[in-house]
Amino acid sequence: MTHEGITWLEQSAYNKAIGQFRLQMNGVFEPFRMYGQDAYIPGAIEEITRLAVDFSIRVRGVDHPISLERIRQGK
Repeated sequence: MTHEGITWLEQSAYNKAIGQFRLQMNGVFEPFRMYGQDAYIPGAIEEITRLAVDFSIRVRGVDHPISLERIRQGK
C-alpha cells in the first residue's frame, strides 16, 4: 500500500506488526470462545485489522475512507 507522504515499514516488518496485532486481537476475543462464537472470531479480527490500517492512514493526513461496508466489499 502506498500513499504520498507516509513512510511505510518494509514488508517483513509490516507483516510482523500486523501478525502481532492479530495475536493480541485473538486475546481480546478469547471470552467469545466460551460462548461458541469461535467461527466468527477470525472474520471479526480481519475486519478490525483492516479498519485499524485505514484509521492509521487517515490520522496521517490522507483522505482515506474508514468504512466497514467498503471492507466487506473487498475494496
